[in-house]
Amino acid sequence: MDKVIGIDLGTFNSCVAVMEGGAPVVIANRGGYKVTPSMVAVTEAGKRLVGHIAKRQAVTNAENTVYAAKRLIGRKFDSPQVKNAIATCPYRIVEGPHGDVRVKLRDKVYSIPEISAMVLQEMKLIAEEYLGTDVRKAVVTVPAYFNDGQRQATKDAGAIAGLDVIRIINEPTAAALAYGFGKQMDRTVAVYDLGGGTFDISILEISSQGVFRVVSTAGDTFLGGEDFDQRIIDWLIQGFREEHGIDLRSDRMALQRLKDAAEKAKCELSSVVETEINLPFIISSNRNQALHLQRVLTRAQLEALTADLVDRTIRICEITLEEAGLDKRDIEDVILVGGMTRMPLVQAAVAKCFEREPCKGVHPDEVVALGAAIQGAALVDERQDMVLLDVTPHTLGIMVVGGYFEELIPQNSTVPTSRSKIFTTVRDNQTAVKILVLQGESHRAEENDLLGEFVLTGLRRAPAGQVEIEVTFEIDANGIVSVHAKDLETGKEQSITVTATSGLTQEEIASMVEDARQHAVARRADEQTEKARQEAETLLAQIEKLFPDVEKVVGASEFGRDALDKARAVVSRARSVLERGDGTALAEHVEALQRTHRMFRGVVGRG
Repeated sequence: MDKVIGIDLGTFNSCVAVMEGGAPVVIANRGGYKVTPSMVAVTEAGKRLVGHIAKRQAVTNAENTVYAAKRLIGRKFDSPQVKNAIATCPYRIVEGPHGDVRVKLRDKVYSIPEISAMVLQEMKLIAEEYLGTDVRKAVVTVPAYFNDGQRQATKDAGAIAGLDVIRIINEPTAAALAYGFGKQMDRTVAVYDLGGGTFDISILEISSQGVFRVVSTAGDTFLGGEDFDQRIIDWLIQGFREEHGIDLRSDRMALQRLKDAAEKAKCELSSVVETEINLPFIISSNRNQALHLQRVLTRAQLEALTADLVDRTIRICEITLEEAGLDKRDIEDVILVGGMTRMPLVQAAVAKCFEREPCKGVHPDEVVALGAAIQGAALVDERQDMVLLDVTPHTLGIMVVGGYFEELIPQNSTVPTSRSKIFTTVRDNQTAVKILVLQGESHRAEENDLLGEFVLTGLRRAPAGQVEIEVTFEIDANGIVSVHAKDLETGKEQSITVTATSGLTQEEIASMVEDARQHAVARRADEQTEKARQEAETLLAQIEKLFPDVEKVVGASEFGRDALDKARAVVSRARSVLERGDGTALAEHVEALQRTHRMFRGVVGRG
């Protein structure tokens, strides 16, 4: 049976897990870290960097280092969230050919799914190193409040990375799966998920029979740790401008240093009451004088700067409880997910909202990936007796006369589901009707997302209101939406399967898949070359250390001199190849060095 990995594709950090021995396990990367920064960079030499290595060079290469790509995925370039990102991010955000969002790194423009694919590919490689085999299938998590376009863009990112994404599941749902896995209990829980870029709240009922039923979900796909960091950055920029009359936003490197310092200060203030932000040589004045930034930020100041952000999450929680028809006293456990939930203000606000202390039994950075791995195993193993009943996070409907939005499937309906409504013609002698399929919560159709459209023709000519048309919406377990329109008089029918788009064409995706495959091949070759280089350097040092002892043993015999000359030649050729950086030839020279090293050890051992 193929292994299915679970990937939490986060805004700040990503995490990968797999089921082993009947239990989910988080896989550490090469550095021993269980989470990997969701950062991608391109160096001056054109080399792609992902994860910790990208984060380490972000300050000196700010313009070509992308972070928080998840906040941009599946969005239109003209959306307010993208305009906000353009104003605050040091990397260049540009418009794609389909009105989508892209980023320019060096001289190449990348789509957001392509950037996310680089992170997913890194997660795939981490899992493959651990498992010792190729990995093809994955369950990838997304914020519960992601719309169809954002979910499809995430799925496209998986395809580009060489993964068959067998299911996209909501992050709070994944966290609840990990929390309830293997436990015999009947509980109603709330999952409060405040991560690096998004916020979700989900209410779930967990039964002792292994059924996980989502009752209600809501969120904000542009509210998270990034916004908390930005408040600190704005505070630092304002203070520096008041002191020196210089706006640090004009310098991309300074902006990246501010971001790093803000994130560090925010994390520190979860355990201490004040911290010093010290950034020497942050920028030069008009008189070429080096200027420094040095300020003390207290926990109380941070809480004052960000209190409204925490309040926004609490208001969403209260609305979600109301929509679920539950009282806060009905919630038996509150599960905290995401790095931002370590903030004391957040924990206190959640405890006050739900009138109970949050559960401390799950790891906020790892629990989502663990849940994804559990779901992945359940999808391929028929013996698993676990049932997951999720909901549609947004209302689905059509546009009706006057430009209004008519709801057919309400938000938080359990999927799969089907709903029908009967509509009539609105004009005399109308022979066709155009069905616009929409997703959103606004009463105005134009303010919601258009998922697709189709036309039902051949209607009987009649006065307005006399011809009846039945419109049926269906959503399957994978969240795929189908819409049917039927003339009830003639039985004539027209339908559409709504396929969400990420803004990429199939040709673009195919090209990106090939680019990613070639990168993976080149990366493996680089890794093999680096491994050979390290082994060659180690062997050379060991051989040279043994030379004096070997010379003593073999003496001045003709055989001994000949063997030593051959050994010196092997060492000389290997050093030459190392200096040239010839990876292809290096492997052969490593074998020669290994033979020489074995011979030297044997000679010294006999002596």
